[in-house]
Amino acid sequence: MIFRGKDKHKEMTPQARERLAEIVEQYLADADDATRRIVTAVAGLLAKVAYADGHYSVQEEAAIQKELSRVHGLSQAGVDAICGLLADQISHVALLGDHDWTRDLRDLAERELRLEVLEVLVEMAVADHVLKHDEQTQLRRIAKALSLTQDEYNAIQAKHRDKLSTLS
Repeated sequence: MIFRGKDKHKEMTPQARERLAEIVEQYLADADDATRRIVTAVAGLLAKVAYADGHYSVQEEAAIQKELSRVHGLSQAGVDAICGLLADQISHVALLGDHDWTRDLRDLAERELRLEVLEVLVEMAVADHVLKHDEQTQLRRIAKALSLTQDEYNAIQAKHRDKLSTLS
């Protein structure tokens, strides 16, 4: 049973992602379904980018908390619940594909909001002052999945060049 741990990991991953959606639903109970799906997608993508390099730093956690605090109607208790889940299970939330999240954002969010989400994701990625190759690859793929262009991604990334000593 060499692969037992790997199988267990795969079994737990969907549960963590389902728990994220449940937390958003619980703390945004007055919001409509589309809003809850958008917030779940944003939280999931933040986790995915934060964990792109296989590490979840204190700076990344603070950036996620800051961005979730901006969500209209999401209480501090809701932000804390989402961040608690990510602190405990970010690898399980982040490791599966993000097709559902990017599809929800494509289907439910106007282009302007999708651009804002991409900007938030880039800001999260540079929270530790280094845009790593894995993060950059992940961000470009997400931008494409959100039906945004390479030029739009480049323009958002360029806003951070002056803050960073290294963009790789």
